[in-house]
Amino acid sequence: MSTDRYETGVKIRREVNGDEVVDRILNDTDEFSRPIQDLVTEYCWGEIWGRPGLDRRSRSILNIGMLAAMDRPDALAGHIRSGLVNGLTREEVQECLLQVAVYAGMPAGLAAFKVAREVLGDDS
Repeated sequence: MSTDRYETGVKIRREVNGDEVVDRILNDTDEFSRPIQDLVTEYCWGEIWGRPGLDRRSRSILNIGMLAAMDRPDALAGHIRSGLVNGLTREEVQECLLQVAVYAGMPAGLAAFKVAREVLGDDS
């Protein structure tokens, strides 16, 4: 494991998800799940999110679209929250999900809108 890449990953993960979320994830990590959390931190957050080729806002748009299309509601909820932190508006989240509905199918789009409504609150 690259210590620099891991530390970069922790930093970015905290900036995007917040200390409370990251602390909860890390506190819930046991000996069995430690390797996958290390992998996520080092490679997803440190290597990929740390690359200069796309800004965080763009990475959030991509993740929202991919996770909605793959029907991954728990991860989608987290990345919608992160997308808001990274500068996305509610309207932009809505546009992402409309595009998913057309390209990945209405069931995926409808399920993603349900997740987004829960994340965005009652006034969504």
